[in-house]
Amino acid sequence: MKDIQYQPFLDPSTLYSTNDALLHDADLKGLNLLMGFSGFADAGQVVSQISDELLGQLEAEPVAFFDIDQLIDYRSRRPQISFVEDHLTDYQQPRLALFKLVDGLGKPFLYLTGNEPDLQWERFSAAVVGLVRRLDVNLVAWVHSIPMPVPHTRPIGVTVHGNRPDLIEGMSSWKATVQLPSAIGHLLELRLAEAGRNIAGYAIHVPHYLADAEYPRAAVAALEYLGAAASLMLPTDRLRESGREIEQQIAAQVQASAEVQTVVSKLEEQYDERQQNAPVRSLLAGEGDQLPDADELGAAIEAYLANQDPEQ
Repeated sequence: MKDIQYQPFLDPSTLYSTNDALLHDADLKGLNLLMGFSGFADAGQVVSQISDELLGQLEAEPVAFFDIDQLIDYRSRRPQISFVEDHLTDYQQPRLALFKLVDGLGKPFLYLTGNEPDLQWERFSAAVVGLVRRLDVNLVAWVHSIPMPVPHTRPIGVTVHGNRPDLIEGMSSWKATVQLPSAIGHLLELRLAEAGRNIAGYAIHVPHYLADAEYPRAAVAALEYLGAAASLMLPTDRLRESGREIEQQIAAQVQASAEVQTVVSKLEEQYDERQQNAPVRSLLAGEGDQLPDADELGAAIEAYLANQDPEQ
């Protein structure tokens, strides 16, 4: 039987409200669009750091807000709220919005960010594709981050995908054919490519033993890749400074443990061997589809770092 392409039953354009005065501005047409969603595959909290940096450091205006109540499963992913002595405050309301931002050189661009939808993926994707067409977006570049068995002492790697060969060829440090759980960014990339729009995705490689904490160095790399793709000057100074402090903490923790030094050394040897022999080979598997003791090594260093005093 021939496959039938699913189409959302409800009008995708009713999933969001717009800033009409800005949406009809001719200067909003033809811009580049950056995307990043938190909630899944955000190793090193890369997307969260990027969002804080871009929205906190650059001039930003909302273009469209999505109806988050239709997209988020609150009971599966409960928002945080603060209890302060005798009252509740600081409810962390989920948000998913499209902004117009201006980079360090005064160049405008679009930024779609917020919580990854739990529900209505096809309708949300159709809504985004509709906005991209309406605004005649030039290029869509999105980022996410994944844990990889790589050492923190080597350059941050990236896997690039999409339909722009000029942005992809020679960039990826991991090329493989695998099945993996999808994120909303993956579906958006598929739907945008099907719609004939320019799309590039960047999966930033984060050392797997640092995946659960903020890793500013990976966020800096992500901003650099996005900035290069979209010809933007994006802010990285604060992240670089915090990254230096965290690198010093990691170095001190590694130096204090012979076991951790062994872990890092083995990952360095493995990384260097693959870079020399075949830069685009998978970093996840060797010739026999095995990664020698990766899980054990990762568990050892994770346990060690988790028990360290962050003030040390």
